[in-house]
Parts: sequence; structure tokens; C-alpha cells
Amino acid sequence: MLKIISANLNGVRSAAKKGFFEWMALQDADMICVQELKAQAPDMSDELLNPGAYAGYFHYAEKKGYSGTGIYSRRKPDAVITGFGNPEFDAEGRYVQCDFGSLSVVSVYCPSGSSSEERQQAKFRFMEVFLPHLTKLKASGREVVVCGDWNIAHQEIDLKNWKSNQKNSGFLPQERAWLTHLFNELGLVDVFRRIDQRAEQYTWWSNRGQAWAKNVGWRLDYQVTTSGIADCVKSVDIYKEARFSDHAPLTIAYDFTL
Repeated sequence: MLKIISANLNGVRSAAKKGFFEWMALQDADMICVQELKAQAPDMSDELLNPGAYAGYFHYAEKKGYSGTGIYSRRKPDAVITGFGNPEFDAEGRYVQCDFGSLSVVSVYCPSGSSSEERQQAKFRFMEVFLPHLTKLKASGREVVVCGDWNIAHQEIDLKNWKSNQKNSGFLPQERAWLTHLFNELGLVDVFRRIDQRAEQYTWWSNRGQAWAKNVGWRLDYQVTTSGIADCVKSVDIYKEARFSDHAPLTIAYDFTL
């Protein structure tokens, strides 16, 4: 069984203080994809770089305290790729890929457009340049698992207040159509939704109001895969018993052997 976790940490040092690595050690996961490190190489202690039985592989943003992605793995990858060849977004540390045999595991942090119109336009640029990269990955013939915070809720079921958010970043028609294209045209799979069609299965809650207490959330974190490994999914889980960040970890188990 191959167990992969995706978790936006909203600061790796903050998540560590809240017990993330103690929790991670108990999960028996093969790879843990993390996003929003909010740290650079000099900020990373041995505990953060190589916790327990895991080694970490990271893509840091040039800007301090911003973005950043990583993959923790118990198995040494055959190859590690940081960035996907776009200078604007590679400078923001948004992509790291580890290859294991016939499998590529990716941790991606898609931009948020909620802070300004400028950042929304950056998000649209990211979507435009990331699509050809995903197409290339799909065409490689490898099995691929792209974990991360996609910052888009795909369908009405994927956020609590969908009616009032149709003009807001994260639920814009263009963003949702982009994900639909990935799933329906490119043939990638939102494996959580294949297994669990229940409403109110969210992975992010605003820190404003009582969003967490009232479960007023959004499903922004996905494991998007090629069809072969999608057919191997055995279980999916959103962990909400403890909070390490404003996102909840998404764990998916695959009956897949490396």
C-alpha cells in the first residue's frame, strides 16, 4: 500500500510547534507533500529538513516568509525536480517533483488571487502555463500524483457558501472551468471525489468568524492523478481531529507498488 499525504502548513515552523511532525510520524505514510513553507533554507532546522525516518526535498521562494513547497519521503527518489520551467512562478517556490520508479509525486502550491486583482491575474497566468506542464506529465507515460493546495473549489459541493462566492477568487467560473478541463479533457482524476461524494468535506477554513467551528469551509486541497494510479485508490481521509494550520491534511492510500 502506498500512502500519500498532502498538507498546506501555512508556515512549516508554525505547524511544527502545533505538533504536525509528531502526527506525521504516526501516519506510516510513504510521502508527505507540503505547501506554504514560509521559510527558506537558512530557516530550516534538522528537524524540519529530515524528521525521523524521512528526508525532505524542497523548493523555496526567493521572497522571505512566502510560499514554498516540499516532499518528505522515506524512500530516496530517483530524481528531484524543483520548478516547472517558468521563471515567474519558479521564483515563488511553487513546485517540487520526486520520481520513484514509474511514479512521479508532485507537491504544488497554486497561487491565491484573493488578496488583490494583481494576484488574481498572476493566478490566471499560472493556470495558463501550468496546464501545458500537466499535459506533458500526462503524456510521459508515467503514473503521476499531483498533491497540493490548488486554491480552487471545483463544484458547488466543494464550499459551504457557494452562492455568495461565485464572483470571488477560488470559485470563479474560469477557475472552475480550468479544473473541469483537467478532469474531463486531459483525463486527470480528482481521486478524493471519486471515492467520497459527500457534501461538507472541506480542507480549508477562514480564520475569520467561526468558520472552523461551524464548518464553513472550502475544499481546496487535492490529489490529482493519472488514471492508472487513480484506479488503485483504497481510502481517502481529511484529518480534522487536530489543527496544524488553516488547512487539514488530505491522506490517500493507493494499492500501488513502487
